Amino acid sequence: MKTTPLDLLHYGHGIYALDSGYLRPRLAAIHLIVEQGRAAIIDTASYTSRHRVVEALHALELTPASVDYVFLTHIHLDHAGGAGVLMQTFPEARLVVHPRGATHMADPTKLFAAVRAVYGAEEAGRLYGEPTPVPADRIIAAGEGFIFELAGRPLVCLDTPGHARHHLCLWDPWSRGLFTGDIFGLSFRELDVAGRTSIIPTTTPTQFDPIAMHHSVDRILEQQPEAVYLTHFARVREAPRLGGDLHRLIDAHVAVAERERAAGPNREARILAGLWTLMDVEAKRQGWRLMREQWREVLRADIELNAQGLHHWLGHV
Repeated sequence: MKTTPLDLLHYGHGIYALDSGYLRPRLAAIHLIVEQGRAAIIDTASYTSRHRVVEALHALELTPASVDYVFLTHIHLDHAGGAGVLMQTFPEARLVVHPRGATHMADPTKLFAAVRAVYGAEEAGRLYGEPTPVPADRIIAAGEGFIFELAGRPLVCLDTPGHARHHLCLWDPWSRGLFTGDIFGLSFRELDVAGRTSIIPTTTPTQFDPIAMHHSVDRILEQQPEAVYLTHFARVREAPRLGGDLHRLIDAHVAVAERERAAGPNREARILAGLWTLMDVEAKRQGWRLMREQWREVLRADIELNAQGLHHWLGHV
């Protein structure tokens, strides 16, 4: 693996991970696949990532006109918030998104309104800017089994719900790599121990479905990938070990929520406390070397979102 001053990680096979700069270093990766001078971009982070992506292309001796596809694993705005401005930047590109998400890219008004309702208008604007629609004729609604060719290199879409009903993974058979967005969890490099990675599921609002998530994790493992490329953050190996941990932790998250099903108005807070207790156990299991407050800070936003998602899930099952 090689890195550049841009924090552009090269994994071989024409695969790169760019730190998007979203919120903090190495939180959200934008992946690039380059083949014979043509490029595909997987996930876009927020609108502020545009200049980093253009710089990365230049570093690879490519231009915005070299981009054939922008793939979105799903339309949560830490993955899709920059799609509109990037599509304005890449004149030859087509946007590939799950059929359930396509209309929201053509008209992102409702998507951004939901974010403003959560964060407030000022904070939502700081994080994600103004909604930028993508012309409908530049959007490809791609479901299970769609195959795209990047200069002859096949890229295959897999329908992988569980984190969101509009979630796709992208299988690259040439490298035996899978680009998994959020369905194969998150793995932060700060928590690595002597190169050994750990993984945590994302049960964020509003479409968490543990049965579907288990099935999608199994679907990923069935491909026997040599590497899995997460948006949060970049490449991990040892997919069978990590997949086993995901299955275990999905069930553990559900168990925390189920214990608090009848907790009343304090249910979300009690779920959050239960998740932190679960993470204390996981920290010992994985041997995380950061101090407790340090690793909690790394995970804080995601564990809080996981608690919100579990609380919402309990109200709908």
